[in-house]
Amino acid sequence: MDFVAIDVETANSARASICQIGVARYTGGVLTDEWVSYIDPEGEFGVWQVQIHGIQASTVEGSPTYSDVVDELYAFLDDSIVVSHSPFDQQAITKSAVRYGVRPPRAQWVDSIVVAKRTWPEHANRGYKLDQMCDQLDYEFEHHDALEDAKAAGHVAISAVKYSGNSLSKWIGGSWA
Repeated sequence: MDFVAIDVETANSARASICQIGVARYTGGVLTDEWVSYIDPEGEFGVWQVQIHGIQASTVEGSPTYSDVVDELYAFLDDSIVVSHSPFDQQAITKSAVRYGVRPPRAQWVDSIVVAKRTWPEHANRGYKLDQMCDQLDYEFEHHDALEDAKAAGHVAISAVKYSGNSLSKWIGGSWA
């Protein structure tokens, strides 16, 4: 099972205000590569977002912008199945591509929340947020760090594939076959 898991953190409520990106590549279901970068969102930081992830303007000072990292990022994403835990990350990547005048990545997206809901409907009362799923799967991680969250989403996807016997391609675009 080959795929890439991604997570982003944003500076404010605008999806195109990415301030951190984390990517984890899995080959044969094993973590084989990872990449993380702070991103200068070229905008203000919202109080609520800073309270969530702790990333501030001073944290990203001197960091590259989205357009500066797009080639390195797309080397992971292009022509890959990309797992994110909710549509938020795909929306942020797409809106950032528009904002910076670059094409969106050529990727097939899988929402690991949809995967989890379809794989473990009995967990509905416990929730499907990333931290809730990882608690249920006994996976420890540092929540709201983009790389840690990407690896956690990858773990949810791998666990669901093993449990259900389905392949990730069954869930591309949120579909279920």
